[in-house]
Amino acid sequence: MRDDDIANTMRALGHPVRLEIMRILAKQQGQCCCADVTDSLPLAQSTVSQHIKVLLDAGLIERKPHGTRNRYIIQHDRLAELGTAFGGLLQGLVPAPVHTEAETA
Repeated sequence: MRDDDIANTMRALGHPVRLEIMRILAKQQGQCCCADVTDSLPLAQSTVSQHIKVLLDAGLIERKPHGTRNRYIIQHDRLAELGTAFGGLLQGLVPAPVHTEAETA
């Protein structure tokens, strides 16, 4: 994952409502439409739709047609990529531990 992909994905997850939408989708395991999410949040349907669009654009969720509605599914592969990239990102920012002579003896 490139740095700009990491930043875009983190930006998409950087809102509490979008994190809650991800939790709702995780609990529903792909059986969730926008109305289900809206029923779980104290927000207007249009607001929920805007947040879902951000998650879709970031590749964190996928839309699957189901009759006249769309179902939303978490893209676990994308989250795994982010986890790997994020671990590598932090690894490059954390200094190596300094060992004293007393610790090595």
